[in-house]
Amino acid sequence: MRCCLNPHCSNPHNPDDQQYCQSCNTPLIPLLRGRYRVIKVLSDEGGFGRTYLAEDVDKLNEWCVVKQFAPKIQETSALKKAVELFKEEAKQLQKLGEHHQIPALLAYFEQENYLFLVQQFIDGQNLLQELEQGITYDESKILDLLLDLLPVLKFIHDRGVIHRDIKPQNIIRRQSDGRLVLIDFGSSKQLSATVHTKIGTTIGSHGYTPMEQMQDGVAYPASDLFSLGTTCFHLLSGIRPSKLWIQHGYSWISSWRQHFNNAEHPGVSLSVNLVEILNNLLKNDVKQRYQSADEVLKALANQPPLPPAPATLLTVSSTTQKLFRQNRPLVYAAILLLGLGGVWYLQSRSQAISKLFNQPINNTTKNTPEPRTLKGHASDVNSVAFAPDGVTLASGSDDKTLKLWNLATAKEIRTLKGHSQWIWAIAFSPDGKILASGSADKTVKLWNLSTGKEIRTLTGHSQGIASVALSPDGKTLASGSLDQKIKLWNLSTGKEIRTLTGHSQAIASLAFSPDSKTLASGSWDKKIKLWNLTTGKEIRTLTGHSELILSVAFSPDGVNLASGSKDKTIKLWNLVTGETIRTLKGHTDKVNSIAYMAKVGDQKNSHGVTLASGSNDNTVKLWNLETGKEILTLKRDSGYIYSVAVSADGQTIASGGSAENIIKIWRMSQ
Repeated sequence: MRCCLNPHCSNPHNPDDQQYCQSCNTPLIPLLRGRYRVIKVLSDEGGFGRTYLAEDVDKLNEWCVVKQFAPKIQETSALKKAVELFKEEAKQLQKLGEHHQIPALLAYFEQENYLFLVQQFIDGQNLLQELEQGITYDESKILDLLLDLLPVLKFIHDRGVIHRDIKPQNIIRRQSDGRLVLIDFGSSKQLSATVHTKIGTTIGSHGYTPMEQMQDGVAYPASDLFSLGTTCFHLLSGIRPSKLWIQHGYSWISSWRQHFNNAEHPGVSLSVNLVEILNNLLKNDVKQRYQSADEVLKALANQPPLPPAPATLLTVSSTTQKLFRQNRPLVYAAILLLGLGGVWYLQSRSQAISKLFNQPINNTTKNTPEPRTLKGHASDVNSVAFAPDGVTLASGSDDKTLKLWNLATAKEIRTLKGHSQWIWAIAFSPDGKILASGSADKTVKLWNLSTGKEIRTLTGHSQGIASVALSPDGKTLASGSLDQKIKLWNLSTGKEIRTLTGHSQAIASLAFSPDSKTLASGSWDKKIKLWNLTTGKEIRTLTGHSELILSVAFSPDGVNLASGSKDKTIKLWNLVTGETIRTLKGHTDKVNSIAYMAKVGDQKNSHGVTLASGSNDNTVKLWNLETGKEILTLKRDSGYIYSVAVSADGQTIASGGSAENIIKIWRMSQ
């Protein structure tokens, strides 16, 4: 099939053997720019150009999207200006395409007196197509949408770009991973508005576009948030805002709840908090709306958790998990799964540990808590890790052994032997049934914790294993070695999935994102790399530390990353932009280990998180990540601190190091 590139052709599709369009007699171009075979029209831009589906013959006929801009401009200087604006817009889109939820820009050029953009093709359905197929949206799905899209809007707004046309048609659910992708940044529409300002050209879609954009031609970040609010209304109610706009103008916004109650999906109910959020998105006056994506995210962070699911429910939505991570200690997410029996179980465990430390669970004292000490190793304790139950602790030592500890009794449960060299890294599986250990003997061992027996040994690295991590979905184990390689393993079979290469020195630390789709690696080469676990490809490299990177950790919501370094600092990274959010300074020696935890002692702001860090300066420090300030310093007796770990409920901290081969345990106030 050959497609005519005359944007005014009424029937552009032609057989392959045609040289001229059968409809308009325009010469057909076999390969646009000698590379892109245009197949069919995807959409018409109202006389300013078209969007086509094409094949990239240089990439084994990989699909791509070609956008054509054909302004009806006769005057030479105006056309020249349009070309300049188009190129400038393309450069802007190239930067935006760095975000994994925005199509990447592949090319931009001028040919046959037309302007073209070539962008990545997103395989999936847009949200309007989902609605037309009968998919209904409830509050949980809307919260998922907001949490997925708001960081994308923050990303583009921070770069001075306003989308101007957010609606269900321009949001695609990517088939490969289910993430929402924002498309159609409207280069042609923005250029046409710029060129034709004298005739009052506006950008946007009736019903979705706010008044300031429709009447005055101006747009702000709050304008995109209005369009996001109308999109949520459309998805929840099944009613097109364009229909209400035609019938009622902008007055429908103030009575949207009345229309919602009369909607095609009257069974959908909304919480008071979501109603308030939608109210603030749908304000007619731009000054009364949320002014930034951050403001909406903050409102969502204050959203109370959804009602607990029945005790028989075995899974919870990703939205619920995100909200519980943001609003409550992680222990409450487990309550959703365990029902009332789980509540009693976790409370009993927590009370047992609290009793051990002689302090009530709800103690809010700001005094430094007194630690308990666990003794038993014959050499340095290099790594500590909590089991998901919060009452079992594992430790790995230079004495070549692993020990399991019961924190409710402060007693050793058992010792695991099998490694022939120092044990440098350990990690629990999400179900708490398996412990992984990495050693200087170049192997990773998997242990059955109910029997204390070795399950299998993973071999393949040519040097010692400095880091191990297990994915939250329980499917994948990652190991990082002094051989500068990362290996991914199938946890159930022990088979190697692939090897990731790119670092130039030892891999000191590994961490999985909460959705198990991204791996972060910190190396002695002073770099952090982010890896796509589906493809095995590197996403980006984070640089900024001046010395070796010794520890990395994802924030509970997966939005940010923290890193600890030999340069004595901790850096917080925005994973969308790859930029440093802030640098935490206070340690006087290298930072060996970091771990996220629930905010300590602040019930009103329990949605926040705190970071714990362990250093060679003989301290564990707790940090307020919103301010970057140190909250508390926990001191050991002497020696270096090699590892810190935080229990799932965020209330217990463990540290291991070189001081008398002991482990320190601090029970924090809830």
